[in-house]
Amino acid sequence: MLLDAKNAIVYGGGGRVGTALATAFAREGAKVHLAGRTRATLDAVAERIRADGGRAETAVLDALDEAAVDEHADAVAAGSGSVDISVSVIDVADVQGTPLVGMSLADFERPVRIATRSTFITARAAARHMVRQRSGVILTFGGDGGGEPIRDYAIGGFQVALGAVDVLRRQLAAELGEYGIRVLALHTGGITESLPEDFGAREAITDMIVGKTMLKRAATFADVGNVAAFAASDLARSMTATSLNITAGAVTD
Repeated sequence: MLLDAKNAIVYGGGGRVGTALATAFAREGAKVHLAGRTRATLDAVAERIRADGGRAETAVLDALDEAAVDEHADAVAAGSGSVDISVSVIDVADVQGTPLVGMSLADFERPVRIATRSTFITARAAARHMVRQRSGVILTFGGDGGGEPIRDYAIGGFQVALGAVDVLRRQLAAELGEYGIRVLALHTGGITESLPEDFGAREAITDMIVGKTMLKRAATFADVGNVAAFAASDLARSMTATSLNITAGAVTD
């Protein structure tokens, strides 16, 4: 198995992306530590992993609370022996559908603050243990990595937030590389499965996402989990400071 004897922390582990990542890590042999704010959703994912023969633990915490994140990472390292993989996919609570010029400052700032703060806090907590281990993988998630604005839909501060996280990811990779720590992004260009059935703009956004791809389909949650497991494994040991393009050809590198 690709991740045998590894410990992975997934912040936002009760969400749909978090579930995809956690189940893929567990399938490849990692012990998954699910962290989030809602006990019921975390326990449901953990039970699913255990039913499939995997290992999972849960912790209720807010990824924006640095003391709680630090304490949890310390507990994982002490109890399980290491922190090998860390990824935050918490909801950034963005407001979409409103043009930037009609948006309040608070609504614009919210996703930027949540995305950068949670990424920084969780990456720092993991890196403190990874430096000692001289190994580890930090993953970020979201966007298409292409640097182009979304022209056909008002996406608020979300795209700005993803851009900020990408810069943070590159800087972390530059500073942590000497300790054997890799930092990678997963760029999907959008997962149409994630759009609620009752979302008014669902069809338009699906068409926009799929229409940009060469494969005429979007990445699935399963695709994300499979690529993340590869990225976190030793098969990708020479990859850092870059993104894994799973946009189905929406972005060319």
